[in-house]
Amino acid sequence: MASYDTAGVFYDSGVFFDGFVPPQPRKTPMAKVKLGLDKLTPDQMVAFANTIKTAMTGNANFPSPNPTLTSLGTLITALQTKIASYNTALAVADAALADRDTAVLALRGGMTTLAAYVENASGGDRTKIETSGMGVRGSNAPIGPMPQVLNLVLAASEFDGALEANWDPVRGAAIYELQVSVDPVTASSWTHKEVSATSNAHLNSFTSGARMWVRVRAVGAGSNKGPWSDPAAKTVP
Repeated sequence: MASYDTAGVFYDSGVFFDGFVPPQPRKTPMAKVKLGLDKLTPDQMVAFANTIKTAMTGNANFPSPNPTLTSLGTLITALQTKIASYNTALAVADAALADRDTAVLALRGGMTTLAAYVENASGGDRTKIETSGMGVRGSNAPIGPMPQVLNLVLAASEFDGALEANWDPVRGAAIYELQVSVDPVTASSWTHKEVSATSNAHLNSFTSGARMWVRVRAVGAGSNKGPWSDPAAKTVP
């Protein structure tokens, strides 16, 4: 066998000359399975599982599934059975709820009629009315100035960038005005945020992780505005 200038090195020995390096094979990244099961409803999961079971039945690429496709079929059937049981129970509960509401309306009508009888039979005498176990309506006293809103509480919303606000309702309030401020609070940092007709509000469009301050005041008829509540603070989820 011939050699070139170097003792013991032959041209077919596997040694490359002139710095030549043969191309290396490229490694393909290993693909990962994507299921997304947490985003599926129970019915969607059953349909998805059946699709997979059908696709893998007789599939030469997967000769020994773990769990077996028979076991997977058992799991699918079990979930289908539980879904059917739940739907049946839900229908029964809906019917029971409708029956309850009907009974509530019937009792409410009977008590309203009885109240009219007591009012007429008593001749409007407060003492006599109270002996029936029923209450007596108060006189329509003037509302007066709106008082300060009390017990403002902030809670993290289930949505990112949002807070839930709750406070005690104020008698005579038509609406509630809410202002917000970034931390730290200054005299000029408060800005209008929301108007609510009830003693709660969903406040959104905040930056997650920011600490926000909120205050609220009651507004009655004729722009009768009460003082601002004590502010409350909460870190935005």
